[in-house]
Amino acid sequence: MVGQKYDKVRALAKIGSLFDAYLLVGRSVESKVLEHVETAEGAVSEYAAIKQRGGELQQRLFLTFAVVALLLLLVAVWFGMNFANKLGVPLSVLVDMAERVRAGDLSARIQEKFLKYEDELGSLGRAFNRMTGQLESQRTELIDANRQLDTRRRFTEAVLSGVSSGVIGVDNYGQITLVNSSAAILLGIQHSDSWLQKPLLSLLPELQDLMQQIVERPLARFVEGEIEINRDEQSTKTFFVRASLEQVEQDVQGYVVTFDDVSDLIAAQRKAAWGDVARRIAHEIKNPLTPIQLSAERLRRRYLKEIVTEPEIFVSCLDTIIRQVDDIGRMVDEFSGFARMPKAVMQPTNLNDVCRQAVLLQSAGRNDVDIKTNLPQEIMMATCDGRLLSQSISNLIKNGMEAIEGRTPPENGAELARGLVLVTLQHIGDDALIMIEDNGKGLPREQRHRLTEPYVTTRAKGTGLGLAIVKKIMEDHHGTLTLEDRVEGGARVCLRFPVVHIKDSGEAVEESRQPAHNRV
Repeated sequence: MVGQKYDKVRALAKIGSLFDAYLLVGRSVESKVLEHVETAEGAVSEYAAIKQRGGELQQRLFLTFAVVALLLLLVAVWFGMNFANKLGVPLSVLVDMAERVRAGDLSARIQEKFLKYEDELGSLGRAFNRMTGQLESQRTELIDANRQLDTRRRFTEAVLSGVSSGVIGVDNYGQITLVNSSAAILLGIQHSDSWLQKPLLSLLPELQDLMQQIVERPLARFVEGEIEINRDEQSTKTFFVRASLEQVEQDVQGYVVTFDDVSDLIAAQRKAAWGDVARRIAHEIKNPLTPIQLSAERLRRRYLKEIVTEPEIFVSCLDTIIRQVDDIGRMVDEFSGFARMPKAVMQPTNLNDVCRQAVLLQSAGRNDVDIKTNLPQEIMMATCDGRLLSQSISNLIKNGMEAIEGRTPPENGAELARGLVLVTLQHIGDDALIMIEDNGKGLPREQRHRLTEPYVTTRAKGTGLGLAIVKKIMEDHHGTLTLEDRVEGGARVCLRFPVVHIKDSGEAVEESRQPAHNRV
């Protein structure tokens, strides 16, 4: 066809794999198609070039955006750090001041340059300074008040520890809150703190009646009375007790119990009263005794020969009168001796000789009782009144022999053991100890502490003055009299007194003693 251009499209392909052979195929194609193909190939090439340039452009744009973002981030961080510094410095100062306050430094204050801001931080700083100022002033007041309370507490403790009276504080529920040292000594307790927050009646059940009275009668403000404390390991004591209310306005906060040991005072009062009674009895009885005895003896001499009917009865009656008058005379002598106890004359005395003499006096004419001594080989000297001490030992030996006579034979018919009274002398520390033991019927368990009171006795014919006289002699020697049970049966009476006598002025009387290596 005229005016048209034709070209061919050729394709070359390999034929087979065993040998080199190719197939060339050609076909005529219209030139416009080829132009379009060329145009498409150019567009593809241009698109590929544009696409390649677009990736580079994107990389440039991304790099540009990244640089801009990094710059913005740096600017934001800079602004943020500046703003944080503006906020953080006052906060850090506030934290430091708070740590100083926590450590106890209430003088910490935030500086004025951090308080010039009118924002919340400035208000917080000013409030912090006001708070620490108030805390410091309050702590100063509390320290002053605590110092005053501590001074008063020490003064109160000094007063409570210095007074001889026992003081026990009790709360409104009956629990112990305070025990002073005198109360611990009087009650014989070792650790007074162990009784805190424990019921008062568990320590002193004898106070139940008094505490009940003050609870039922709160308007009385206080109640008082006497109680007897009897513990197995201690001697019986008499306490004068006063229980007072502890009130704040009308509200009862607790109770204060004070008590004193009045055992010695009561014993002294009883002794003085009985001494006066003894003097009166001795005076009233002794006057008619001599005429009665003289009259009886005169009747026997004058009318014995004239009595024809039953003269033995006449003689027996007169002998009875004379004998009873003698007994009454001896009793009056004991009354007089108790009423007029001589004052002890202290001088160096050989205790070994005192014990031997007392035993010798009591053992004369007694073959039914063995009176033995257990004395140290070395001579024991003490500053004492040997005559009164010998009288005490003699009274106790006599009591022991009377207790042996009062024994009851066993129910099985066995014979009683031979009577034994043992006098032992020992040196214990700075004290002398004299023990008088017997295998008699023993001492009563009930009211044993009253045996040392005048006219208290367990014997039908006893006057009750022997132990009272011994106790008075021991008091003059600043010693003690103890009544105990003998392990083997019977009684043990202990006399313990210092070997150096203490005068009322507090000065020690010089004592003649053996050297230290010779002491028992």
